[in-house]
Amino acid sequence: MPYFDAASAAPLHPVARQALLASLDEGWADPARLYREGRRARLLLDAAREAAAEAVGCRPDELVFTPSGTRAVHAGVSGALAGRRRVGNRLVVSAVEHSSVLHAGETHTAAGGTVTEVPVGRSGAVDADAFAAALAPGTALACLQSANHEVGTEQPVAEVAEACRAADVPLLVDAAQSLGWGPVDGGWSLLTASAHKWGGPAGVGLLAVRKGIRFAPQGPSDERESGRAPGFENLPAIVAAAASLRAVRAEAATEGARLRALVDRIRTRVPQLVPDVEVVGDAVRRLPHLVTFSCLYVDGETLLHELDREGFSVSSGSSCTSSTLTPSHVLRAMGVLSEGNVRVSLPAGTSEEDVDRFLAVLPGVVAGVRERLGAPASAPTTPSPSGSLVVDSLGKRCPIPVIELAKVIGDVPVGGTVTVLSDDAAARLDIPAWCEMRGQEYVGESPGAGGGTAYVVRRVS
Repeated sequence: MPYFDAASAAPLHPVARQALLASLDEGWADPARLYREGRRARLLLDAAREAAAEAVGCRPDELVFTPSGTRAVHAGVSGALAGRRRVGNRLVVSAVEHSSVLHAGETHTAAGGTVTEVPVGRSGAVDADAFAAALAPGTALACLQSANHEVGTEQPVAEVAEACRAADVPLLVDAAQSLGWGPVDGGWSLLTASAHKWGGPAGVGLLAVRKGIRFAPQGPSDERESGRAPGFENLPAIVAAAASLRAVRAEAATEGARLRALVDRIRTRVPQLVPDVEVVGDAVRRLPHLVTFSCLYVDGETLLHELDREGFSVSSGSSCTSSTLTPSHVLRAMGVLSEGNVRVSLPAGTSEEDVDRFLAVLPGVVAGVRERLGAPASAPTTPSPSGSLVVDSLGKRCPIPVIELAKVIGDVPVGGTVTVLSDDAAARLDIPAWCEMRGQEYVGESPGAGGGTAYVVRRVS
């Protein structure tokens, strides 16, 4: 069964498995103790730290291991903000950061701080000049991911790091998605990562803090990991994480080129095989193994279930797969279609045959979902004389409001309008995206008289 969700968790690398099993025998003792078993465990921990630091591009004494990538982010953000509280309480982040960064920002706001989100373009990348302009006086910390976890777009970290240096603001880089492919360029101040993203075991994160950065760990601490990650180290998992990071780095150039070619095939073929599809994310500056696309008139949850039945494990940022029924904050910030969103992230070793079979299966799966939802095959060709129509989609979830819009747009003459009433948060994103894909004009929105929101579309063609 092809597993195409490496961006969530990569399969355990063979080197990680070997190192894990070996260190279970050798690394069970307390590395803080001076007897022989403790000294043996300390040697393993020090070697793992040196290997991880070499891959990150920092000194070993600048890096600590945490229980997860999320804990690394939370510790990094809170510690850096506390260390620079005399400078100010502003936190600057991009609008597409991982939820761990955004949650840390919410905690900072609740404590009286402020958070500034820098918008992104339709590719998902921030503008370095816009990020620099957000670094106003009183900024204690800036956060920017190295590459986006949902659409794969690489961020201009080096340019932003230079702007942060000029503004005397430390930059925390979330490198969870990219560290397995190579070091992060630029003068970053703090860096976080998560082992299960590159094929290490779950439950190991990295936090690197450059010397000279003011940092005050928050919460109870102890003598372990420089006081930045309290608690007994999971030494076997740490050793496996460091060993697998070194291994995947050695394979990155060759495997990255091979997977990039497979992803290029998906990016090119999906719009040819499936009508009304938007491939999102930067086509060039992106991770080699990840591609995301959205399909009009498709229920994302049903689409993922149908692909699973065909033997493919993929993920989605569609609101239809979320218990909150709100679109992914990444897709929302990009202003792209969220309906029927599919993220394909290929693990190392993915074969051409698996990708070809996915491309063979996908068109029929999408067509079947659209047929069950009553999606329009084509727009009506004989418009009525009425210059406007109202579609009441209150209480209906994605992608039904857009399907109903598509069915009636041909019922108004060119220049006429269709008003869609919807209380689904996804409509705010998907109706403008539909207009752009279909060459129609999105006029705007206003509160609906009977509740929800009224979205107005003008027929152009």
